[in-house]
Amino acid sequence: MTQRENMLRVIRFERPDYIPVSFHINESVFSHYDPHAVEELLVSHPIIAGKDRMRWDLVPKDGQKTDESVIYFDEFGVEWKGAIDGIRGVIQKHPLEDFSDIKDYDFPKLPVFDVESTKIRVQKTKEDGNFTVAGLPHGHTFLRLTDLCGYENVLLGLADGDEDLLLLIRKLEEYNAAFADFHAKCGYDMISFPEDLGMQAGPLISPEFFRRYIKPSYKRLMKPARDAGAVIHMHSDGDVKTLAEDLIDGGVDILNIQDLVNGIDWIRDNFFGKYAIDLDVDRQNITVFGTPAQVDALIREEVKKLSSPAGGLMMIFGWYAGTPLENIKALMDAFEKYMFYWD
Repeated sequence: MTQRENMLRVIRFERPDYIPVSFHINESVFSHYDPHAVEELLVSHPIIAGKDRMRWDLVPKDGQKTDESVIYFDEFGVEWKGAIDGIRGVIQKHPLEDFSDIKDYDFPKLPVFDVESTKIRVQKTKEDGNFTVAGLPHGHTFLRLTDLCGYENVLLGLADGDEDLLLLIRKLEEYNAAFADFHAKCGYDMISFPEDLGMQAGPLISPEFFRRYIKPSYKRLMKPARDAGAVIHMHSDGDVKTLAEDLIDGGVDILNIQDLVNGIDWIRDNFFGKYAIDLDVDRQNITVFGTPAQVDALIREEVKKLSSPAGGLMMIFGWYAGTPLENIKALMDAFEKYMFYWD
């Protein structure tokens, strides 16, 4: 079956041929390892990677260094410091720390949305057998508020029900809705709403505040996509156990959550056979500090506990600088072996 048909069968629990695996490679990889070793790994794993994933243009030239002290501003006017080959730096100044500035704040200019040509491209991609995906920028709502105003300021403002902050939430929703509505009109199979809501233990925002201030905005943003028949995908790093039920209730079809932070058994107990999971494989513990055998055992455990012949499981891993190459090889080997576990 085609890649698109397999994905749809996974999501609908209709017996796919294999477990879809997404192997993301951060730009930092190409400047922090021997590039020939990276290329060898990619070439030797054609199912999930392949030679075309190699980025020789990102390999530093002789004497070339990344200026980690560089100051820059994003399109929302947030001041950042440092950029390490694809890894964002640290915010230096929030433009709306003073809520009284919100009323006069101008959002970035919206792009020109070409619905008709995009619909044609999306339909052609489907006809070629490929699953089509679009989405909002990462951190589109809650994290955008913290970028603009500061994390502590946002939580205090929510606690106070600050009118200026509530105005900003409404304006931000209007801005995001332009993108969400555009994607909904273009016929994508899946539309993603990525936003990190979890810490190492517990959420960044209380369930009470999430339900009161963020969830209603999520529901309104997702509604056009749901009405258009698109699958709703939600990514969040961190521990989101106390928010997961609200996310599903708010309209999410597929949760992309981290494995060890939330717990493999907890994920199984709460989602197995009921909702599709796009499992974000560990980047903090076993893959970084474990042995290749432990990496293999982790992937095998996750596949055994969270998948079935009916489907329901997708997996994704983000390769960042700092993970031993032997563990990356073990992970790639495991992916290409266990993604056909039920075959």
